[in-house]
Amino acid sequence: MYYEIKTERLILRPFTPNDADAVHAYASDKENTEFMLYLPNDTKEETERFLEWVSGEWKKERPDSYEFAVTLAGKLIGALSVAVNDDRTEGELGWILDKHYWKKGYALEAAKAVKEFSIKELGLIQLKASCDYRNKNSYKLMQKLGLQLEKDDGIRIYPKTHEQAGELTYSLSVDRDRKYL
Repeated sequence: MYYEIKTERLILRPFTPNDADAVHAYASDKENTEFMLYLPNDTKEETERFLEWVSGEWKKERPDSYEFAVTLAGKLIGALSVAVNDDRTEGELGWILDKHYWKKGYALEAAKAVKEFSIKELGLIQLKASCDYRNKNSYKLMQKLGLQLEKDDGIRIYPKTHEQAGELTYSLSVDRDRKYL
């Protein structure tokens, strides 16, 4: 399966193994990945394994996860994903953008496009996203997407450091007419 989304400034496309250098540049940067559960990647091999996995998902008839490379004028600047639950009614959104492209509206532009893809193309009726409570940029993005705070007392444990932090969960429900509730 190949699915491309074009926005005003961006093209979102499936990742390929050829994206390893660009992905590793932001996925191994400690500042860039400060609030990411499974990052930073310590080795390029970790990044390559991730790209093999997401490329494999796109080859499935019905992927469990749609991981889009976010490109600007042909340059890969980040990722936006939606992971779908087993009954294909809910999706969890996630994103990361290279820090050199923060605060320019790219994350919101890409997230809006994947939100619409999730609702219109995948038929999802609920979207969720969660973040470390300290990640103001991420929860502000969730709010701009129309997601509402659902839970503010979650706990996340970072697997690599075992650090614990508060977690916020936001959600958006969609009715049968594809209107946001």
